[in-house]
Amino acid sequence: MTSVDEPARTGARTRDAARTKAEILDVATQEFARAGYDGARVDEIAARTRTTKRMIYYYFGGKEQLFTAVLERAYAVIREAEQQLDVEHLDPVAAIRRLAELTFDHHEQHPDFIRLVSIENIHEAEHIAASERLGRIGSPALDVIRRILAAGQESGLFTADVDAVDLHAMISAFCFFRVANRHTFGALFDRDLLAPAERERYRTMLGDMVIAYLTAERAVG
Repeated sequence: MTSVDEPARTGARTRDAARTKAEILDVATQEFARAGYDGARVDEIAARTRTTKRMIYYYFGGKEQLFTAVLERAYAVIREAEQQLDVEHLDPVAAIRRLAELTFDHHEQHPDFIRLVSIENIHEAEHIAASERLGRIGSPALDVIRRILAAGQESGLFTADVDAVDLHAMISAFCFFRVANRHTFGALFDRDLLAPAERERYRTMLGDMVIAYLTAERAVG
């Protein structure tokens, strides 16, 4: 016979498991971002959490699956921000600028995401390619960009015939470079791309570049 307390205990175990997995992912994100996939150690992740290496394997299956789970959660964060982006009330120029600012802010606030993506590129995106979840997650930003581009072209504000993926890459490239290449760029040019005093200038510059491209006069012939 099931005790009346069993549902409460089951709920508590579920909450404890969710907290434990979240804690493991938090620490694993830091460790993979710090040491890379090859350099990260599950023993170190276990030592920094209130669990064991055996429990990590129980929840995630192994180091490879743990890294994939870290990537899935990292991408889910920016996808959630994209889904919450409300630009329907803005004109196309202001909407594109707001989208660029969202990417700018996210990449600046999540340097571990930048490092994780850099690491995954070293591994030729093998973990992303094997992840069914990442294959389904898509990018809400692309749908938003397509709608904004269509509205801008219909109104005559945008003169460029631009693919949404290309524009997404253009915005991401500036935002990613600013964080990923901060140290090498600073060593070569004595310019800190993340200097607080320069932040708004770079944020505005990104929007200006994108808008200038979308509204530029095109040579005929």
